[in-house]
Amino acid sequence: MFHSGKAAIAAAVAAVIASGAAAQTAMPFTLDWRFEGPAAPYFLALDNGYFTAEGLDVTIAEGVSSLDAIPKVATGAFPVGFADINSLVRFLDQNPGAPVTAVMMIYDKPSFAMVGRKSLGIEVPTDIQNHTLGAPPPDGGWAQFPIFAAVNGIDMSTVTVDPVGFPVREPMLAEGNVDAVTGFSFSVKLNLMRLGIPEDDISVLLMADYGVDLYGNAIIVNTDFAAENPEAVTGFLRAVATGFREAAADPAAAVDALIIRNPAADAALETTRLEMALNDNVMTEWVMANGFGGIDPARLDSAIEQTTQVYEFVNSPDASLYFDAAFLPTDGSLNMQ
Repeated sequence: MFHSGKAAIAAAVAAVIASGAAAQTAMPFTLDWRFEGPAAPYFLALDNGYFTAEGLDVTIAEGVSSLDAIPKVATGAFPVGFADINSLVRFLDQNPGAPVTAVMMIYDKPSFAMVGRKSLGIEVPTDIQNHTLGAPPPDGGWAQFPIFAAVNGIDMSTVTVDPVGFPVREPMLAEGNVDAVTGFSFSVKLNLMRLGIPEDDISVLLMADYGVDLYGNAIIVNTDFAAENPEAVTGFLRAVATGFREAAADPAAAVDALIIRNPAADAALETTRLEMALNDNVMTEWVMANGFGGIDPARLDSAIEQTTQVYEFVNSPDASLYFDAAFLPTDGSLNMQ
């Protein structure tokens, strides 16, 4: 099935090129973070012509946090982006009517984590009590930490929170200036290993493994743009799904596409980072059974309920505002088997 689909896409690419690639829709796309392993599937889709085959002119921009893309897309600076859906929920509560929603779930199991060092006494969630937590204020992991703390009975009055910057987060943990940090599991762990911390000294406490029902990062879209260009949005999502399916089949090839944009990156490390994201966050059992990009409405409701435990909504939460499945392709391209 996969190979025949790939052949069909290749034929479509050739047809677009043969027609002169007229009337391409510009769709600049903003990431949540730097050009690292987990972004490789988008570059693979770009280089293999899958966006072009959909009549799209796609450029990819770096981001600075998992919250960063939300205002960029809401203001129309970018029609599409990649951001934490939980932060989107709060953004829409505080900015009712903002033209932005999620349309494709990427991290079915979120990568939010508290990462500590066993040698500093951090092995289970409550170990952070009477210790210091390094937490960058714009970090998606820190944004969800109150839920993690609540469901695990962490007494936050005993935790010293240091609002560290992203560039010094892992170095401070490596040097023992903080005992744990919040962040994305695949980012923090591999950055620590690159700094010389032994893997067996690193404790990665994935929030999803400790009672947090939240979803993670999703493709978000400006709803005004989507209303005017529904086929372009669906085509974008189809190309993204193909990029992820091919990246899962050959992570090293996907990272090759990434390294073209970030020559200073360590290809082996970024391949490992991509594999961690694919295995732990993207290609979950639910995705393999139900398809890529969608959500379980009951689980989203549970995530919203957990959010209400630590966040006071200004307006009554409405799941239909946060995720719209209407733009997902229905041609079988979301099948990851």
